[in-house]
Formats: sequence, C-alpha cells, structure tokens
Amino acid sequence: MLEKTILVIGTYDTKDDELNYMADVIRDQGGRVLTMDVSVLGDPINPTDYSKHDVAQEGGSSIKAAIDSGNENAAMQIMAAGAAMLTARIYAEGKCDAMIVLGGTMGTDLALDVCSALPLGVPKYIVSTVSFSPLIPAERLAADTQMILWAGGLYGLNSVCKASLSQAAGAVLGAARAVQSPNRNKPLIGMTSLGKTALKYMVRLKPALEERGFEVAVFHSTGMGGRAFESLAGQGAFACVFDFCTQELGNHIHGSNISAGADRLTNAGRNGTPQLVAPGCYDLVDIIGWQGIPAKWQNSMTHAHNRLLTCIVLNHEERGEVAKAHSRQLATATGPTALLLPKDGLGEWDRDGADLCNKKGLQTFLSTLHETCPDNVEIHEIDGHINDPIFADTALALFDAWCETGVVTK
Repeated sequence: MLEKTILVIGTYDTKDDELNYMADVIRDQGGRVLTMDVSVLGDPINPTDYSKHDVAQEGGSSIKAAIDSGNENAAMQIMAAGAAMLTARIYAEGKCDAMIVLGGTMGTDLALDVCSALPLGVPKYIVSTVSFSPLIPAERLAADTQMILWAGGLYGLNSVCKASLSQAAGAVLGAARAVQSPNRNKPLIGMTSLGKTALKYMVRLKPALEERGFEVAVFHSTGMGGRAFESLAGQGAFACVFDFCTQELGNHIHGSNISAGADRLTNAGRNGTPQLVAPGCYDLVDIIGWQGIPAKWQNSMTHAHNRLLTCIVLNHEERGEVAKAHSRQLATATGPTALLLPKDGLGEWDRDGADLCNKKGLQTFLSTLHETCPDNVEIHEIDGHINDPIFADTALALFDAWCETGVVTK
C-alpha cells in the first residue's frame, strides 16, 4: 500500500538538477518515480521514462512541428496537449498514483492542462514560481490541484529552493499514500453556498438528502469553490445540483477578481445534469478587501466581511445585469432546470429590517429574471426567504418529484 509511484514532469533540458532532486527525495522516502520530459529544444543528461518525442507524438504532433511552429507559446501548447493525454493514459494503465510538475510560467501553463486531465482524487501537485499568482485563471484549475511556491528556484539548486522542492516531493508522496478517493457507491449531489451566517439551507438539506441515499458536497462560492464545483459538473460527477449561491456570476460580469470563470452556471446544464438553481446573495459583488475599493464602486454601499473580503452592494441597474446573466447562462442547459425564486430575499443580510434590505432592488432583480428567463427553465416562486424552511422544503419536493419520475437516478 505504501509503494506508490509518482510521475515527475518538467523540462529536463533546463531543470534536470531540480527535477532529479525531487525524484531522489521521493525515492529516499520509499516512493517510486516515473519521469516525463516536456522539453522542446534540448535534451536531458540522462534519458527519461517518457521522452519529449513520446509526449509530442501522444498529442498527434512531433518535436519538429513544435520547433517549426516558430514561437515558444505554440510549441508549449503542442507539448501541453501531449503531456495531458500521456499522463491520463499512464494513470489509466495503473502505472502511476500521483503526479508533480515543476516549472515557471511555461511549465505552469502546461501543468494546468495535465492536472485537468486526471480525475478527482488523484494527487496532482504543481511546483511553480508563480503559484497563487493572479496570472492563473480560475477556470484553468482542476478541482483538487495543489500548488507550492518554488521559492528561489528560477535557475539552479540552492538551499532555499531545496526547502520548497523537498516539501513538494514529500507532499505528493504523502498524498498518494493517504488519499481516499471519492466514494462512488452513492450518487453525489453538488451544492453551492456561503457560510451559515449568510445562507442556511444546507443545514436542512444535507441530512435530508443523505437520508435519501445521496452524498452531498457543499462548495464555498467565493471563486475557487465555484471553480471546483464547475469543474466537477463539467465531468458529469453530479447526479443533480443544488446551485443555490450563484454570486460568483455577478462577481464575474462586474469585473471582480474573485471569479469562478466565465462558465459559471453552465457546466451542469451543458452536461444535461438536472439542476435546481437559486440566485443566493445575487445582490453582492465580492472584491479583495485589502486592495481598497476600486473607483467604479466608490459611491456604492459596502459590507466588510473580513480583512480579505469586502462585499459591494449592487444598485438596481447592476442587479438587472446580474439577472440577465443568469438567463443567458441557463439558456445553454440541455437538462431539466428549475429556478427557485424566494420573494422575501436571497441572503440573510437582505431580510426585512436587516442592514442590506432593499425590497425595490429585489423586485427589480426578480422582475428582470421573469422577463428574460429562457423557455427551458421552470420558475418556482416561493412565498418566503431563502433561509426559511419553506425554501429547503420546496427544493426537496422538486427533487423528490424528479427522483420519482426518473429524472434523477441513483
């Protein structure tokens, strides 16, 4: 059980020392190693298990084509396509248990594609000089990607970068030994939410759905949580989704850096996955609190959630734009889609008498949704608030009806 094989990927023509150092650490800890070279121009000192020619050929191309492409971006995309396909095949054939990629911006670009080619539960690590950087768009991140900053490692080995590389090597081997892959014995429900101070329906829904024989995964809708949700939805991982906090869509269309990507609220529908949707906390746009308020929001009401996160409260026109965005995204759905609209509010802070209560703004949003909602979406109005029991009970009734008619299956 402890004898795990780690696939170590990188440009062995320029980072041979660093990659071999990580491989040695893995072996010293009792792990096994496979190596994959994704170089284009040069060659490693010693042959790798999978050569650059193997990589390019796997993607239907060649090293000559990469060189003849004329620029490093096109060349690396050839290698990224091949590396992703080859890594997926190596894992499917049972030859590796986890993977780790080392790189700067070029290697990281490739690494993101490789991680996305592996299923959830396969440890996937990126050691990069740009880890956690805004250069990395949310939509490129696989749901369980792990990143480690490659400090002091732009060129050559030293004690600083060895500290990062050794931790990374130990982390990927430890993850391969400890990981518990997702349980496929129960159908999975994907649910989105914020913390219980803002949205509370999951407290009622999770145990009720588990009693019905489903597993429930709740995703935190603060950018990366929504990205993980969309990534899994795109893979068809869910039997049904309860997408009740779509605030990230508003973040995206209003230009916030806290985005789950342009495809938020689309992947379940495009896969035909049955989806129950409610626009929880639609009236807020999250921004990075420590960066200050952008000029466009200087005259807006704000809510400082903590030192990391500040919420902008949208005006009536901006709420209308969010409503139209929901309609555009839901129009792409090919499966059953129900839109739940609580008439009394969609977040704990917008209740009657609460700090952010704006009944006219709520009505503007709901009216715009009614006007623009596509024909493939069923609207269910609810006489209550999203945090009232009636909301969760309505969602369960619709879900039970779908189960009875075979729309949702176990």
